[in-house]
Amino acid sequence: MLKANNNLDTLQKKIGISFSSKTLLKTAFVHRSYLNEHKKYKGPSNERLEFLGDAALSIVVSSFLYEKLPNATEGKLTTSRASLVRTETLAKIATSLSLGKHLVLSKGEEDTGGRENPSILANTFEALVGAIYLDQGIDKVEEFLKKTVLSDWKSLIESAVPDNKSKLQEFVQRKYHVSPIYKLISSWGPDHARQFEIDVFIGEKKMGRGTGNNKQS
Repeated sequence: MLKANNNLDTLQKKIGISFSSKTLLKTAFVHRSYLNEHKKYKGPSNERLEFLGDAALSIVVSSFLYEKLPNATEGKLTTSRASLVRTETLAKIATSLSLGKHLVLSKGEEDTGGRENPSILANTFEALVGAIYLDQGIDKVEEFLKKTVLSDWKSLIESAVPDNKSKLQEFVQRKYHVSPIYKLISSWGPDHARQFEIDVFIGEKKMGRGTGNNKQS
């Protein structure tokens, strides 16, 4: 049985969207840790919705910036988008929408502050975007993002400190006129303290390997 403050009517009113599939909306809040702890639960986690939401978020934000910044270079568009969709930004928006209280977590994740974990909150926001896309379509996603991520886009871009991935991306594009390619080698650790090991390539040439507690570092 799912345990969370899942009176999602309040959330639907807050975001101005009434879902046709309430099951889809509920799935957006099921963290993978819950499945590990509750073997009898047969539903999916929100990871597939997160994957879809990440893609929808990227195309909507990219299209928005392409229109709003007609003279910007590819590098500038890339770093601007990174500022708007980075973990910190999405986590703050998720907090403002009180998404954390609707999360369905394992006891372990609950006990270690999963409802306030920026990475989990950002991923949940992306899962919600994915659910909106499946239930309502890309136009509704665009409408939702213009009220949230894009409502103060200029200030977010100006105030953002570029993460290491964005800095590397801009440098490579400026020097080599291509984008770096990232390959996830391994990941380990609990959800609240995940570590990632990633190789960076320019074309076929491996340029280096790094580790960090998120994929942007």
